[in-house]
Amino acid sequence: MNLFDEPWIPVRWLHGQDGPASVGLRDLLGRCQDIEALDIPLAAAQSALLRVLYALTARVTGLDQDPDGDWMRRRAGILEDRALPQDGIEGYASRCHDRFFLFDDVTGRPWLQDPRLADECTETSGVNKLVMTRPSGNNHSWFGHFRDSAPHSPPAATAVLYLLMWHYYGAPGKCTARALHGERISEAKRGPLRSSLSYHPEGDSLLVTLLAGLVRPGVEVRPEEDLCPWERDEPADPAGAPPVPVGPCGWWTDTSRHALLLQPDARGERVTDARITWAYRLPGVFDDPYLIWERRLVKKEEGEESRTARPAKANRALWRDLDGLLRHQPPEAQGEETTVEPPKVFATAAELTDQLRVRALGFDQVKAKDTQFVSGLTPATVGHLTDRLPDTQVAVGRLRRLGERYGENLTAAVRKAWALYTRGDPKQAGKLVPQAEALYWPAAEREFWARFDRLDRTGEDPDGGLDIRAARDAFLRLAREAYARTTDPLTRTVRGNQAVLDARGLLWMTRPARKNK
Repeated sequence: MNLFDEPWIPVRWLHGQDGPASVGLRDLLGRCQDIEALDIPLAAAQSALLRVLYALTARVTGLDQDPDGDWMRRRAGILEDRALPQDGIEGYASRCHDRFFLFDDVTGRPWLQDPRLADECTETSGVNKLVMTRPSGNNHSWFGHFRDSAPHSPPAATAVLYLLMWHYYGAPGKCTARALHGERISEAKRGPLRSSLSYHPEGDSLLVTLLAGLVRPGVEVRPEEDLCPWERDEPADPAGAPPVPVGPCGWWTDTSRHALLLQPDARGERVTDARITWAYRLPGVFDDPYLIWERRLVKKEEGEESRTARPAKANRALWRDLDGLLRHQPPEAQGEETTVEPPKVFATAAELTDQLRVRALGFDQVKAKDTQFVSGLTPATVGHLTDRLPDTQVAVGRLRRLGERYGENLTAAVRKAWALYTRGDPKQAGKLVPQAEALYWPAAEREFWARFDRLDRTGEDPDGGLDIRAARDAFLRLAREAYARTTDPLTRTVRGNQAVLDARGLLWMTRPARKNK
C-alpha cells in the first residue's frame, strides 16, 4: 500500500464536485481546490494528518524556504492560481515514492515506522493497543468491546490514522520492551501533542486551509536540512537525543517520541499486529505553531517561568479559548499571573484571507488515560484576528471575559446556596453545579457568537463595535435564568428559599474571571 496512490484519507467534496470517498496523497494534493475539508471522525488523527499535509504542501510549492523574503507573495500567487503546482506534486511523489509504502520489505523503510523493531522487540503490542479507541489489556471499554484473545484486524487505511495518532498523542509510561545495547527498556515518553488542543485556520476549500496553515520559515532555513523523518537516509539513533528541528517541516513531522512497526496480513490489506515502543531515551525540545501556550511565573523573585500548552477539555467550548488567539489583549488582562502566547500560525494566516474560521482539534487525556476527542469550529470567520484591527481584538477579549465572568459567578452562587442550605462544603454541591453550567454555557456561546458577528470590521470604531453594557446585561440575564431554574427545588422550604436569596448576590460580582479552568 503506497500512501501516494492508494485511497486512505476520507474527504468531503465541494458542492458540485465529484470524487471518491477517500483519496491518496497524490489526488488530495492535486485536487485540494475541489475538496471542502478532511472528513476524518477522529479529531486527533485529523490534527496529526494536517501537520503532515502542511509539510507536503510546503515541499511541493517551494514554500519550505524563504531566502528572498517574498514568501507571502509566492503563497498568495498559488492561491490566485487556485491549485497547487502539478509539477511540484509529481516531482516530490516520484522522488519520495518508495518512502511512502505502509508495508515495505524491499527498501526496509515503511512510512513513519522503524523496521529495527522486528529484531529489537521480541514481543508485540497487539492491534488493540494500536487502535487507541479500543481497550487493551485490562483497560475499560470505550467505543466498543474487543478482546486481546480475539482482536479484529483493522483495514490498512484505518491503521494509518492510528499510526499518526500514536506519533503525536502517544501515552507515556510502560510499553513493549525494546532492546538497546543489551538492555531491555520499556518506558516511553509522552507524545508531543498529548492532552493538548491545537487550532488550525480553515478556509472554504482544502487548498485555502493548507496554504493558511503554513508557517513562514526563517531566511536561514534550507530544505536539505529541515527534513521530515521519511526523508532521512537513515533512521535516528534511539540512544541519542531526539533531533532538534531547524524549520517548519521538522516541527510538523519529526517530534515523535514513539516508534512503531505494523504487521500486515498476507494480502497487505489489514494490520494483524503491531510493535509500539519508545523512540528516544533522552528528552528533547518541542514547540508547535498551532498551540496556545500559557506562561506562568514559577519563582517571582528569580523570574522563572513555566510554559505549557493549553490542554484539551471535553466540556469546554471553543469560544472560551478565543482569548488565546488574540495578539492584542484587553488592558484589564495585564498583570495576571498567566500570560497567553497565541498560536504563531495566525500571524500569517489572516494575511492570506480574512474569510477563515478556526478548527480546534485535540484529545482530552490525563497521564496515560484517554478520555475523549475534542473538535470544534467557529461559526463565524475570524478576520478580527488580523493586526489591522487591534481595537476589535480587544473587544473580542472583553466579550469573552464577560461570558466567563458571569459563568464563574453562577457557579459560585450555586455552590454558596447549596452550602447555606445544607451547612456543608460548597465544593460538594452535588448535581446542582453541572445543571447550572449545562443551562448557562450553551446559551452564553450563542450570545457570544451573535455579538461577535456584529463587531466592527472597518477599524473605525474605537470600542471595536462592542456595546459592553448590553453585553454585560445579556450574560447576567443568562446567569440569572440558569440560577433560578437550578435552585428552584431549594425554594420549597423557608431555609432553602433564604439560602437562595442570600447567595443570589454573587451573580453581580464584577471581579475579573480567575485563571482558565
